[in-house]
Amino acid sequence: MSKLDAQRIMERADHLATFTSMQDGLKRTYLSPEHKQAHYQLGEWMLQAGLETWQDSVGNQWGRKVSSNPTMPTLIIGSHSDTVADAGKYDGNLGILVGISSLEQLKNVDLPFHVDVVAFADEEGTRFNSTLIGSSAVAGVFDQNWLSLKDNDGVTMSQAMVEFGLSPQEVGKDSRSSDDVMAYLEVHIEQGPVLEAQNQPVGVVTGIAGAKRFQFQVKGLAGHAGTVPMGMRMDALCAVAEMISTIENYATEQSKTENKVVATVGKCEVSPGSVNVIPGEVNFTVDIRSLNQEQLERSCDDLLTALNSIAKRREVSFSNRLLYQASAVPCNDALQSQWGEIVSRVTESEPVFLPSGAGHDALAMIHLTEVAMLFVRCDKGISHNPLESVQEDDVAVALQCLTQMILAQQERKTDGN
Repeated sequence: MSKLDAQRIMERADHLATFTSMQDGLKRTYLSPEHKQAHYQLGEWMLQAGLETWQDSVGNQWGRKVSSNPTMPTLIIGSHSDTVADAGKYDGNLGILVGISSLEQLKNVDLPFHVDVVAFADEEGTRFNSTLIGSSAVAGVFDQNWLSLKDNDGVTMSQAMVEFGLSPQEVGKDSRSSDDVMAYLEVHIEQGPVLEAQNQPVGVVTGIAGAKRFQFQVKGLAGHAGTVPMGMRMDALCAVAEMISTIENYATEQSKTENKVVATVGKCEVSPGSVNVIPGEVNFTVDIRSLNQEQLERSCDDLLTALNSIAKRREVSFSNRLLYQASAVPCNDALQSQWGEIVSRVTESEPVFLPSGAGHDALAMIHLTEVAMLFVRCDKGISHNPLESVQEDDVAVALQCLTQMILAQQERKTDGN
């Protein structure tokens, strides 16, 4: 049965990819017409699975397997339906589709608790540059300041909500209570090469790395490329080059320790940007991540100190602005153990436990309840790319694991222990 269901999941992923604003690629952003179309289709599939459906105050799509005698808090399963620009078909979407199929498999099983599957409307932050909008509203941590954020066309989130058919005044009023939620489970593609390297279809996630993103500005003095002696220059780009090398070297050394750190300079803008002018100003970004929150904080402090020292020595100004931060989130130990036992039983091999360097909706849902995730192998670890690919057989394994995980929650006591 899982084999046929996995085939249908793959077909549904193909269909969801048709709801896009890109002519030759996949892009589906928050509160867009494509968002509405995709969630309507997901709602139809939820109904076919025998679920009650509704849309919440921020446009998340829900489906509920109703229990005739719910004696325990509700179990939530979910992932996100939005995408980055020129995306793959499985990031986020696979977890929703596996959740729907799992509940359809359990259609005739009466559980002692409700099970909700949710398609979060925004995790990527592609449109308004603010991530985890959908799950933050559910978890009760939606920032009302987000309503005034503007997209590239100058449309505020509040205006987009009204155009979509939502009421900004109602946002977050339907957030869930921790007393009424048992746990949050998510199936997601790995977005990395570990499972493929170990030849395993699925793996148990141990935690999600915390992250900080900075915008740095370095100001020197622009000058003529032919007339200013090398020893008298205040070259902003040369200073930044040393800074970037320092960031890479620091992260490389820290990656050898127990509390691994990764750091990425993803954007660099040089001004005035002329071939015969010494760069006078450079703006660049840094993304720093670690599974250990203390290590993340320490690494940020170390790097800021080092970069300020470089700027001072090179006689350029240096300023920084924190763009984003998310604390590291450990997955629940008991749920990890359950996943591990199930994976071992289904795959007949030792389960792989691995961390997630990428952010997920669990970063927000941890404010509401305990979280656990299952990764699915993806080809070469490629994600956020049209080449994103998963194997149908691996999807079948993930579906079987999720269904068994849901059934295993019957053993939990009403106090959640």
